[in-house]
Amino acid sequence: MTMTDTAPALVLQDEFRLAMGNIATPVSIVTAYDGGVPHGTTVSAFASLSMDPPMVLVSLDRRSELLEIVRRVGSFGLNVLGAHQSATASSFARKGVDRFAGIDWSLESGAPRLGGSAGWVACELHALVDGGDHEIAIGRVLRADHDDIAALTYRNRLFGTHVAHN
Repeated sequence: MTMTDTAPALVLQDEFRLAMGNIATPVSIVTAYDGGVPHGTTVSAFASLSMDPPMVLVSLDRRSELLEIVRRVGSFGLNVLGAHQSATASSFARKGVDRFAGIDWSLESGAPRLGGSAGWVACELHALVDGGDHEIAIGRVLRADHDDIAALTYRNRLFGTHVAHN
């Protein structure tokens, strides 16, 4: 790659980041349990993948400790946060802090489930797929549950929620 190729690539990355930031995404915390210790991180890149069998996908940074734990234990939880949980989302996005300090959680189907979440999906790791600087964890759903509360979303570096149009 030449210097002239690098500059357009960096411009494209910036444009792509801005374009993706303009899309409202649900905010979730992916969790795993290893050696008696809960682990988790905030993500916005997840989606349902299949209904038969039920599957989800979530994008995890290749450098994340959580990815290595998910790979090792073979399971993970997906906590779709409620609109009131923006502080929890911010806390789980930070590095070097005890993310579970002061958090209501329980161990369900092998993964930490956060109290107050809008949705919960427990998964067995089905596959890891290359996704550039991330890996896509595909999970086969073992259990799913929800509360009838608005989900937290993220758009243009701001938390919010969905408002229905009549």
